[in-house]
Amino acid sequence: MYKNLFTLTLIASSLSAYAQSTDVQNIDDADASTHDIERILVSGDFREVTLDQLSASATILNQARLSSRQPSHIDSVLNSVPNVNFSAGASRGRFIQIRGIGERSQFAEPINPSVSFIVDEFDFSGLAAAGLIFDTQQLDVYRGPQATLYGTGALAGAVKLSSNKVGSESPKYVEARLGSKDSYRVEAAAGDDINTDWGYRVALVHNRSDGFVENIYLNRDDTNNIDETAMRLSVEGNADERTTLAFTYRWYDIDNGYDAFSLDNDNKTLSDEPGFDEHQTHAVSARSTTRTHAGDFILIATHASHNIAYGYDEDWTYTGFHPWGYTSFDAYYREVETQTGEVRFVSSENAALLNGKTDWTIGAFYKGSEEALLRQYTYLDGDFRSEYTPTTTAIYGQTDTRLSDNLTLVAGLRLENYDFDYADNDGLTRAFDTTMVGGKLALQYTQNDHFYYASVSRGFKGAGFNTDSRVSDEQRFYDEEYNWNYEVGVKGPLLSDVLSARAAIFYMDRTDTQISDFDVITRDDGTAGFVDIIDNADLGTNKGAELELVWLALENWQLNASVGYLSATFEGYTLADGTQVNEQRQAQSPKWTANLYSEYLLTDSITWRVDVDYKDTYRFSDGHDVMAPSTTLVNSELLIENGPWQTSLWIQNAFDRTYYTRGFGGFSNDPRDEYAFNEPYYQLGNGRQYGVTVKYEF
Repeated sequence: MYKNLFTLTLIASSLSAYAQSTDVQNIDDADASTHDIERILVSGDFREVTLDQLSASATILNQARLSSRQPSHIDSVLNSVPNVNFSAGASRGRFIQIRGIGERSQFAEPINPSVSFIVDEFDFSGLAAAGLIFDTQQLDVYRGPQATLYGTGALAGAVKLSSNKVGSESPKYVEARLGSKDSYRVEAAAGDDINTDWGYRVALVHNRSDGFVENIYLNRDDTNNIDETAMRLSVEGNADERTTLAFTYRWYDIDNGYDAFSLDNDNKTLSDEPGFDEHQTHAVSARSTTRTHAGDFILIATHASHNIAYGYDEDWTYTGFHPWGYTSFDAYYREVETQTGEVRFVSSENAALLNGKTDWTIGAFYKGSEEALLRQYTYLDGDFRSEYTPTTTAIYGQTDTRLSDNLTLVAGLRLENYDFDYADNDGLTRAFDTTMVGGKLALQYTQNDHFYYASVSRGFKGAGFNTDSRVSDEQRFYDEEYNWNYEVGVKGPLLSDVLSARAAIFYMDRTDTQISDFDVITRDDGTAGFVDIIDNADLGTNKGAELELVWLALENWQLNASVGYLSATFEGYTLADGTQVNEQRQAQSPKWTANLYSEYLLTDSITWRVDVDYKDTYRFSDGHDVMAPSTTLVNSELLIENGPWQTSLWIQNAFDRTYYTRGFGGFSNDPRDEYAFNEPYYQLGNGRQYGVTVKYEF
């Protein structure tokens, strides 16, 4: 019924769009809006540049596009981006995959992610559980290696959240959301000028939901709940005529449940010890920008303290459930302290080299972390403790040389030293030190409002180790990985001024590919245990294309469409069970991803938005062949604006489609079938949810 109703409504909307000619904005305003999308500034570059002048494949989601999906976390919006995937397991997934590259394990928690996750000045790579969206100006997704700017964390690309500006420029507002599953969300933000030189901004969000899991043993429907609070406080101003200072404090308090495993794959659990997924963060940053005749001298320093804890009922049931049952709980507690420091000089026109034709940027970067792990697990003789201290130091530079009026050469290079020390209470100690080189070479050509580019870039990711205490010494550590990316692209109008396109074709050549595998171990009592590990394959090849379209179909109707194609394989690898892999499709690499976004102005004050995500089949893990089925999810909202008031009636996963966030290879954790290892297991994604959001803008 819902599907038929939606289809009929969409057809009626399309016919109405062709028939109506009143109560809409004029064509000039609508056309300007379309071009504003194309001219949006990207935040992840050394210099201020627009999206259609960036020699990389990137997607920018602005405030309107983000709000249309009623987001609370980045995992609710990344599925709209071509060739991007997001793996979940607990309350929030921690890992992002771009063009098939990225970690997927909720439990192994790799130290070196393949995708950098940046929030303003903070590097939260590997900590995407803190990816809450509030008071956000835009979200940038960069596909392909971004080594010059971000180094070891950006082998596959980068995701960056940028907050609203400090001072009186950004809106002041309060927003409240009510939804099914006893969900509610409150957000507020305000900022103003303190005086002629200084301004401030403060933002707060609280997000709460019972979730989609029912614990029928405990008779509770909130054991897999969401309970998240975050705050941002920023002050920015002029220290003198040449120097601008900015200070930010961020606080996160995430206290979510983790009760996701049900014997019958039906979101009805039997656990007597529901798990938890917690994350507390205090983070401060300082940025100084001094304008000189030769350019901008920038200093950035950050400090972040994270307390991370997650655990789950490993037996999935209650004590006494079955004579052959067992009782086990697995919990991880991490204390992470991270400091970063960066100095950067960005040249001005006065300091351009080669007769004023070459702009340049040079810089140095430092990142030091201390991570203390405590694991409390039923089947360990005692608590497992480890200490891990990685340190990254880097120097980098980039030049932009105008070879002619239409042709520019971009050359970037980053030299990065990565080392770590590791020790645990099992007596294992290890130190590692390596120096890696990456960067980018690109040609940019502009003609008749079209922007063409061809680039070669090299990304890298540091070596690491498998933290599980049950991993053998031979499989404890794995080597660094390198990724060569060859890419050509074009951006600009397509056939007419009301249709624009961004297209890219890429080929990636990976060496010492870091892939996920797992061991199945047999405990002393004969029950099964599962150990996630990372190992190196010989070669990996990731190739494909991305296309994004923006079409002003009518004065009151805009359509955005995107599609990603990906072919990702690796070869030369022996699985943990001894199987030799000659060539195999990489995990988390759907062959096709697509999105269709429709924004239709019914009247001057009523807008109807529809957002459709498509994801093709893909393997869940490199260690087994369990596949995620193809999925199409539909989200929609009706936005009503009345002066400072905005009211949104929304629905997510409108057709209540079943989809999966994680899958495990043929095993059973069910004592009723004697733990037969013959069936895959899936974790379910969220079902249909609907509600209303009201926003008041001062």
